[in-house]
Amino acid sequence: MSLKILVFLGSVRDSTPPRPRRLGERVAKACVARLAAADIEAELIDPLALASEAGDVPAVFKPHFAYAEGRAPEPLARLAETIRGADGYVMVSPEYNHAMSPALANLLNHFGSSRFSYKPSAIVTYSAGQWGGARAAVNMRTFLAELGCLPVSAMIHLPRAQEVLDEAGDFLPEVDAPRWVGYFGRTLAQLQWWAEAARRQRAEQDPEALAPAFRRDPSQRNAP
Repeated sequence: MSLKILVFLGSVRDSTPPRPRRLGERVAKACVARLAAADIEAELIDPLALASEAGDVPAVFKPHFAYAEGRAPEPLARLAETIRGADGYVMVSPEYNHAMSPALANLLNHFGSSRFSYKPSAIVTYSAGQWGGARAAVNMRTFLAELGCLPVSAMIHLPRAQEVLDEAGDFLPEVDAPRWVGYFGRTLAQLQWWAEAARRQRAEQDPEALAPAFRRDPSQRNAP
């Protein structure tokens, strides 16, 4: 059975500047394409698309785990199960004040770490300028580790992403596509390796038996 990887796009912006609009969508689509080329089932999770279909999800923040069993809005419940069923994640983010996208943090914070735990993730950042969002990746490592989906060591940074990818996520004719394929491939190959290893281990040993989730109240985290 092929791996299932979710590619989270960390942007809800649909406006300019910067130009072009929805630059992150190009990067996320490129990640989906490279995963598919490796015979991995990849699904793009776009928070802007989710917002348009989630009319019954309250605008005020309320995470999936705060609802009683079976009472969460359907789009939220569906995404929770999609996250649970994945083998790994690619997190695509621009840089905001040297940090990860608030849109990505908001989306991920709707779900408890048990949905992500014992699976790997890969960090992908981008920008319209020269730095490629690399500084955002620093705090993304901490965030993703706390979420339970430890990031692999290699990362992908795309400076001036609009000069590398077209709207479909394909490499533009004027760039050295084979080098970019190799650059993406190094990180995504690490993700695939760890995702396959983690899936085998989860099948042999239930992580819940190893470290039960906290289900009652925050005091369960306290030292004796």
